Amino acid sequence: MAESKAVIFAAMGGNLAIAVTKFVAAGITGSSAMLSEGIHSVVDTGNQILLLLGMHRAKQPASPQFPFGHGKEVYFWSFVVALLIFAVGAGVSLYEGVIHILHPEPIESPIVNYIVLGLGILFEGASWAFALNQFRKTKGKWGYVEAVHRGKDPSLFVVVFEDSAALLGLLVAMAGVALSQWTGLYVFDGIASVVIGLILGGTAIWLARETKGLLIGESANRHVVEDIRELAAAADGVEGVNEVLTMHMGPNFILVTLSVRFTRGTPAERIETAIADLDCRIKASHDSVKRVFVEAEARAGVDDVPSATPETAQ
Repeated sequence: MAESKAVIFAAMGGNLAIAVTKFVAAGITGSSAMLSEGIHSVVDTGNQILLLLGMHRAKQPASPQFPFGHGKEVYFWSFVVALLIFAVGAGVSLYEGVIHILHPEPIESPIVNYIVLGLGILFEGASWAFALNQFRKTKGKWGYVEAVHRGKDPSLFVVVFEDSAALLGLLVAMAGVALSQWTGLYVFDGIASVVIGLILGGTAIWLARETKGLLIGESANRHVVEDIRELAAAADGVEGVNEVLTMHMGPNFILVTLSVRFTRGTPAERIETAIADLDCRIKASHDSVKRVFVEAEARAGVDDVPSATPETAQ
């Protein structure tokens, strides 16, 4: 997750600097869109702090209360980020936009807005390019949308989403300021703020949707599940594989539960050896698999083999 941290720190530094300049510009010019953009940058900065908090807390070791560790902290805080974008970022922007549509106010010193927005586009563009480049490296052969849907580390694609929304917001804010100046209709500034709010709202809903499944307990990707099934089917003495259940306990922690049926008359010692070997082969094939539990079933026929023998390989 080192790549995710680098992306988050880069985005956080840029957003903090941009937020200060946006608020100064909003105070000088009275622009609603600029104020919305300032709030947007503050929310983004706070969100990146929360993502770092989630990544830090996810490293806590397992305990009796949390036997599988704290890996899902990343998912929880990513979901909180989505809620904050929606509630604070989108909510305040929509409110400011509606107020300035109902009561338009002239924009003073618009050149200040253009300078700040231009710098914002430059800095946000650099952060977005860096985040997108890191995301491209991790997505492999998948398309961008598919990679977000299948991805198990939300800390990276959350920053890509945020930066994409920020760039769109900056362009909308610049358009609102320009239209207000050229037409003399200052209602365009409020409209721009509303559009920014809608962009943030849409981004937040998409992020919440993608992180919800991970938070609830999403399975490993299909190719991982199928590979585990094939490894189990090829194990010594296995006649059939009933179930392959997986769950991501964190971006790099997959829990696997298997139910396999052994050949009639398979001795218990052979079953134990086969399960231990299967555990090693699954973990060797997939680094993210940390725990494997196997429920072994053998057909009755030999006195020393029970009809349903639960075995665990860890």
